[in-house]
Amino acid sequence: MRENFKSIVRILAKELYDLYDSFKIDAISSNHFKQSEMLEWIGNLGCSNLIECEKIGNSAEGRAIYLYSFGNGTTNILIWSQMHGDESTATMALLDIFSFFSKNHGHTVTKNIEKKLRLLIIPMLNPDGAEYFTRHNAQLIDINRDALALITPEGKILKETRERFRPAYAFNLHDQATGYTVGLTKRLTAIALAAPPFDEEKTDNITRIKAKKVANVFAQIMHQFIPDHIAKWDDTFEPRAFGDNFQKQGTSTILIESGRWQNDPNKFFIRKLNCVGILATLFAIAIGETTSSDTQFYDCLPYNKNLGYDCIIRNANLRANSRVPVVKVDVGINFERKFNKDTRVFELNAKIVEVGNLENFISVEREIDATGKSLDPQRIVIDQIFPANEIDSLFK
Repeated sequence: MRENFKSIVRILAKELYDLYDSFKIDAISSNHFKQSEMLEWIGNLGCSNLIECEKIGNSAEGRAIYLYSFGNGTTNILIWSQMHGDESTATMALLDIFSFFSKNHGHTVTKNIEKKLRLLIIPMLNPDGAEYFTRHNAQLIDINRDALALITPEGKILKETRERFRPAYAFNLHDQATGYTVGLTKRLTAIALAAPPFDEEKTDNITRIKAKKVANVFAQIMHQFIPDHIAKWDDTFEPRAFGDNFQKQGTSTILIESGRWQNDPNKFFIRKLNCVGILATLFAIAIGETTSSDTQFYDCLPYNKNLGYDCIIRNANLRANSRVPVVKVDVGINFERKFNKDTRVFELNAKIVEVGNLENFISVEREIDATGKSLDPQRIVIDQIFPANEIDSLFK
């Protein structure tokens, strides 16, 4: 890291990290929430004099989609979150950022961002998906695969917003699936980053290099809080994705994927990292730090590897049927939180994903030492979904 980065952005990032509990929105008690709750939290901030709100369209089911603007600068930055309705971590972080601006209007971070930048924030692009906490929109379409066809109203709104404001930078905020690790290590990926390519050859042009510089600064900020828990997201070109297309169209776009942290089911620690990282990176853009940055730290990040499960049963005995011998196995299980439309409540289910040797895998939430215990072969069915509280009944 360069000394200038250490002395300015790094110090302010640590200050934001330490201040976080003083400005985060305490009313957010779960990462499962609906648009109506989000709007109430924003309204309670009383920051309409600082942050402008504009309705920019409606979702497939008719819910309003809002754009929030902050700053008087000449550099437009588009930030959107929750285009997948069950990926809410960054949405929480963006609301915390609104709160920071409101409670710390005189802070040097707020003042520099307000003076130099114009933030254009869509905190919940897919309110229908958020209503049922599901990835897709109400048309059952993945919005992030609709950048070309534009058959979803949400996708059209995002494209129209970029064309209207022509932002210099964009932040595309997501949650990644359970179990990603930093390369082949057994360390959970807390944050994964990418400067998406605009072609299959992964060519670097001025636009993408600028995005890599932003990702480089963000990664260095994260390094002081979560060293060895930062990875690079798969940068294979996806022609239907918005990030790849915005990069092609001249907006330097950075993808931030919120990963996991042990004993953090609501991802509040990852929410904090997002908030601090985005604020400090925006400050870095405002003072020109990203322009003078290189890309070395980002370029050297290991890629994500999927080497984790929510729960692992280790060293259990399994006789799959009467025709085969008993073997010692591990069982990898993932949890799925689904909204039950009939009962209107969220249910935590489990799914057996893999049986065999999982010594190179890590458990995120629970690990069971089953030495000397035998599994019930009638309950060990790959991909079968069952209530998560029935895991202990997998044994005879």
